[in-house]
Amino acid sequence: MCGRYATTQTSASLNQAFEVDLANSFVELEADYNMAPTKLAPLIIGRRPEELAADAPPQRELMTARWGLIPSWAKDPSIGNRMINARSETAAEKPAFKKAFARRRGLVPADGYYEWYAGEARDGERKPKKQPFYITPKDHSVLAMAGLYEFWKDPATDEWVTSYTILTTSAEDDMGHIHDRMPLFLEPAAFDAWLDPAPKPPAALLELLIPAAPGRLDAFPVSTEVNNVANNGPGLIVPLPPE
Repeated sequence: MCGRYATTQTSASLNQAFEVDLANSFVELEADYNMAPTKLAPLIIGRRPEELAADAPPQRELMTARWGLIPSWAKDPSIGNRMINARSETAAEKPAFKKAFARRRGLVPADGYYEWYAGEARDGERKPKKQPFYITPKDHSVLAMAGLYEFWKDPATDEWVTSYTILTTSAEDDMGHIHDRMPLFLEPAAFDAWLDPAPKPPAALLELLIPAAPGRLDAFPVSTEVNNVANNGPGLIVPLPPE
């Protein structure tokens, strides 16, 4: 799964990386080295205004959304706490994700993400201590994690909440020794097809999603301070010195 990640990009840097339409993107972004469920995070979506030609690529817009997808039929937002990830193998059929997979697909930009490795228990330990690892592109590029988003109206306030989930798959060999699941990513050539809100066959959409190419990502242990969501700052992604 992907339960924490880092996102430090500005609107300008995301425009450069994803060619978003900043004229229709009204967001202020703050660096967050410990992005956790229920927080607001940048999300890139595709719009198709009526004046846009049918064969033109969708208009890319930048917004913020709550991490943890809240289905439109949910009675309260707490269900979103369990919907931070969606298994790519079943997302197109699951009731919580089916509608979003069909029409509301997005990109979740990230500098890198965290996973926790559980080694063997040491002498005197009942359970092994989990060591956080930070996983990030070796070339320092921005990751485009595949996401789904949904709109939910709060019955108590009549306010709309936009929320999202991150699609995952089995981890590649490079990362499988840390955790058996990892986020799915998109290459720039697949952005338009994924973001286009027009319905497409699920099989065709899944073909757009790929694990990171072997050797592209770097993984290194970092401080256990990331375990506490109250901790933040660039120190969380500093590699621990070798023992």
